[in-house]
Amino acid sequence: MLNAIRKNGAILALFACASTGLVALTQYLTKDQIQRQEQIQLLSVLNQVIPTEIHDNDLYKSCTLVTAPSLGTDTAMPMYVATLNGEPSGLAIEAIAPDGYNGAIKVIVGIDKNGVVTGTRVLSHQETPGLGDKIDLRVSDWILSFAGKSLTDQNAASWRVRKDGGQFDQFTGATITPRAVVKSVRNTLDYVNKNRDTLLAQPFNCGGSND
Repeated sequence: MLNAIRKNGAILALFACASTGLVALTQYLTKDQIQRQEQIQLLSVLNQVIPTEIHDNDLYKSCTLVTAPSLGTDTAMPMYVATLNGEPSGLAIEAIAPDGYNGAIKVIVGIDKNGVVTGTRVLSHQETPGLGDKIDLRVSDWILSFAGKSLTDQNAASWRVRKDGGQFDQFTGATITPRAVVKSVRNTLDYVNKNRDTLLAQPFNCGGSND
């Protein structure tokens, strides 16, 4: 019986090693493909928040990391600089809305050189399906309401949901989620407005930005 136990143990160990090796090999073989798909997806989003007509550079490679409390996190966030004919024409910057109903919401905000929002998208969230998930463009067009808007001393009070006296719609039964996104976009826009020259002067330092 002892020999049988040893034999079965050896077989199980061999099977475990083979399975681990297969997983590692699969990961190795698909790593480049996964990275390419992630890059394609990111480029699609970047071209949505920064229209192609206002840039002629490779946004994915024109990336720098930015750390600021206004972005809702202590983690460095990617910022992509748009240029047209060699001159800065705008940027897209990722930020976190930490106070979503079910946790943090990651957004990306496109802003042109005049401080006008060219587009906003939600990159990830855990909001409730049928309620808070309306921030996702695949569910509703609410996120498109930021495009064309700017932040000034005169209109700062309007950067709230309607329930709080602002201009942005909230969702029935889910005010917390849009309130968090509006606040995040507002804070991001305010940060860019106050630091635009410094931000645009930063060297590109994202991993793979110069590949």
